Amino acid sequence: MRAYDADYVEFVDARQGVLRRIAYAVCRDDARAEDVLQEALVKLYLAWPRVGGTGREEAYARRIIVNADLDQRRRQWHRRRSSVPVELLDGPARSGPATEDRLELLTELRLLPPMQRRTVVLRYWLGFSVEETARELSISEGTVKSHSSRGLATLRDRMGERVSAG
Repeated sequence: MRAYDADYVEFVDARQGVLRRIAYAVCRDDARAEDVLQEALVKLYLAWPRVGGTGREEAYARRIIVNADLDQRRRQWHRRRSSVPVELLDGPARSGPATEDRLELLTELRLLPPMQRRTVVLRYWLGFSVEETARELSISEGTVKSHSSRGLATLRDRMGERVSAG
């Protein structure tokens, strides 16, 4: 076993659940999210000697997830499935919205166009700044603002005023 393998395994054990939820939020399909996550973990392992211990491991993994999703969408054999995985729910909400509201939000989020969904997930679910989101998606800050605004407007229209920009 190489010296950095133990660090990689420790990181994956600690962050795999979070990365899985990110992959699902980006892909909106549980089977594709698993595929994207596995691809991301393999690529992260290959880059671990360079990335491990820098403090940017999770950001690197998120970037791989977003890029892997984009790559898969470009492939002709891509097919969509619609289901909400149980792992995404993480049990009862602590002080947030009711489970029914969360499920409705996830359902509506899945219906957004891909770039709007990605920007909304990164900005409002993961709490990224406009600058961080732009960097993560390799788009301009203005494009982030535009997609975020449109995505939130669509969610508000579909769900009523229960959706806020946090």
